[in-house]
Amino acid sequence: MLRDFFLGTIKIHMLYHASKEPIYGSYIIEELKNHGYDISPGTIYPTLHQLEEKGYLNKEEKVVSGRIRKYYTTTESGNNLLEEAKKQIRELAEEVLYENKE
Repeated sequence: MLRDFFLGTIKIHMLYHASKEPIYGSYIIEELKNHGYDISPGTIYPTLHQLEEKGYLNKEEKVVSGRIRKYYTTTESGNNLLEEAKKQIRELAEEVLYENKE
């Protein structure tokens, strides 16, 4: 069950970073490790593809060191979804972390 919760936060991380600069699979795996996640390529790549298929990410392919690397950036829909997620995160954080102690 905990994995299901983390998958949602991973998607938000992906959208956030893709809104700041183009991301690619191994980059986001390392970035998530910096936040304490241990996510395999078998989870990251299907999630990137899913976000692209749903219209939240754009993909651009570039040749890097003789190999094709897929870079992802957020679409307008992805940016809108990220803003909605931020609102929900703020509300949840306030309720869970700063509950009113009466």
